[in-house]
Amino acid sequence: MASTLHDVARLAGVSMQTVSNVIRDYPHIRPATRAKVEQAIAELGYTPNLTARNLRSGRTGAIALAVPDLALSYFAELAAEVIAEAERAGVGVFVEQTGGDRTRELELLSSPRLKLTDGLIFSALGMGQEDVARLDVPYPMVLLGERIFDGALDHVTMQNVEAARAVTDYLLASGRRRIAVVGAHEGEVIGSAGLRLRGYREALEAAGIPYDDDIVAYTTLWHRSNGARAMRELLERGAEFDAVFGLNDTLALGAMRALEEAGLHVPDDVSVVGWDDLDEAQFSIPSLTTVDPGRPWIARTAVQTLLNRIAQPQSGHAARLQLADFRIVERESAPARIA
Repeated sequence: MASTLHDVARLAGVSMQTVSNVIRDYPHIRPATRAKVEQAIAELGYTPNLTARNLRSGRTGAIALAVPDLALSYFAELAAEVIAEAERAGVGVFVEQTGGDRTRELELLSSPRLKLTDGLIFSALGMGQEDVARLDVPYPMVLLGERIFDGALDHVTMQNVEAARAVTDYLLASGRRRIAVVGAHEGEVIGSAGLRLRGYREALEAAGIPYDDDIVAYTTLWHRSNGARAMRELLERGAEFDAVFGLNDTLALGAMRALEEAGLHVPDDVSVVGWDDLDEAQFSIPSLTTVDPGRPWIARTAVQTLLNRIAQPQSGHAARLQLADFRIVERESAPARIA
């Protein structure tokens, strides 16, 4: 017969509540007591009945993560970090892809599938500020991204304007003056592209350098192919620039490929900076200078914030906007000083 919680408690010489607290990784357990319980669990081969426990607590032991597109490396790495953080807390993760489509995002918010989870980490891309009322849902939710602000939800995101300003300042300090942008979105103000372009423009203005739309390349999705295509278009129309700010790493990597194809060398002829600090950025040739926007912190904070809301649904604590720190990671594609 399978061992029970009572069997573990008897072997360890503690109460059943103490065994339960150890299983739930309750922090205020004496090390010696925890060791006795864990030894008893190992000797008996005890496996907690999670289904029964979840029925008693009214929780599923799982959360959902909704992202636009796992083919975008940023969201793939973010999802991996969210899953790892949730696993450390003993929680599973269901991952949903919305394609960044507003209709699919709205459908997800009322999807029956979410009844299998205790809360949602939601990275919206298609929805906007006009949809803020749609986020009034009957379950805990933490918002990611830049599409919706001023809602009554916990929001974990990055410092887009400030970091873009810092990147532009970095390139200017290295001696570059004609800094092309790859990845802008036509007419966007709120959103990653709009906010990063704003930071870029603010840095140029502070340096007394006129903004030139002729060296801003517009794209749709931020894939490598679009970065390469946008760079080829800049080169074909004879745009003059000595640096490139790719609004994410994959755009920057695509742009570097197009530059090399055109016989321009990075960084001798053109410095290139990306954004996201993806794992592949350190292995490209040349390795990519980039913004680390705090993705691991964002994943960790989003999970912890959501689990706190799940544990204390009636806490009455006001929703918080939490911003990640950022740093510029200097690599070969854009040294701080031009040789």
